[in-house]
Amino acid sequence: MSPFETKSIVTLSLLAAFVDGEKHERERAEIKRIAEGLSQADGLNLPTLYQDVLMKRVSLASVAGELKSPEARQLAYEMAVCVCDADGTQSEAERMFLADVRTSLGLDASAAAFSQKAEEIAAVPVAATSAAVSVPAAPKSPDTAELDKSILNAAILNGALELLPETLSTMAIIPLQMKLVYRIGKSYGYELDSGHVKDFLATVGVGLTSQYLEQAGRKLLGGLLGKVGGGLLRGLGNQAVSSGMSFASTYALGHVAKRYYAGGRTLSTQMLKDAFSGVVKEGQSLQTQYLPAIQEKARTLDAGKVLSLVRGA
Repeated sequence: MSPFETKSIVTLSLLAAFVDGEKHERERAEIKRIAEGLSQADGLNLPTLYQDVLMKRVSLASVAGELKSPEARQLAYEMAVCVCDADGTQSEAERMFLADVRTSLGLDASAAAFSQKAEEIAAVPVAATSAAVSVPAAPKSPDTAELDKSILNAAILNGALELLPETLSTMAIIPLQMKLVYRIGKSYGYELDSGHVKDFLATVGVGLTSQYLEQAGRKLLGGLLGKVGGGLLRGLGNQAVSSGMSFASTYALGHVAKRYYAGGRTLSTQMLKDAFSGVVKEGQSLQTQYLPAIQEKARTLDAGKVLSLVRGA
């Protein structure tokens, strides 16, 4: 893709991020931080794009006009869909926006089918039943070694998903992280609903939309996202789009959730943020050690079965 097409894909993703007008200020701040970080890493003036989108200085028509190749138009649409679905199923405003995107890009019915797949992933509940948050009558004492193992396995899996070139693979990382937090809470006797899990992620500093933008943005700018055939093998050796971010964030979410629920949910917001920041660094330092396991896991994943993977996690 040309630099203009890459810029337009990122711009369309930002338009999708703000189309429903319901983003919390902390999520907006995260999206801005990510735009600045990606710009520093890859030489694009993404902070300007961020401001252009917020100030409505760009339009869907102008973005669509820069996307010349069928591959770029399809990838742009897929990323927009995943951005809309990152924090849950699409709102009416998001559905209307995506319909306009399909029309503007001249996409066929297969594009709508992709949107349906993304909606199915976004709709997978964190548990078989939707339970309200309940407090255990007496604290449970799970096998902490087994919990540590499950956290590490989840981090390796999400690190592997980040290496795959398909957009749906990247989107699957968030619901898998939510399920991990749910399982940890449950192991300590807490029955959680998806709203509580989302609040936990937001409290430690993990925005759902912003996290997807960061994961997909680095893959896109690193030349991995959207590739087929040899794209995976090239990606496995490309540290510019390594799986370190998803491995570290999943590892940190798991271990901070473990501390939080083991301690009876008594940690303050600032303590949670500080703990998460510290464990992310620990996870980043471990990523090199577990990179062979991440790469091996990536080779065994079938991107066509992402929905089954999320349902069965």
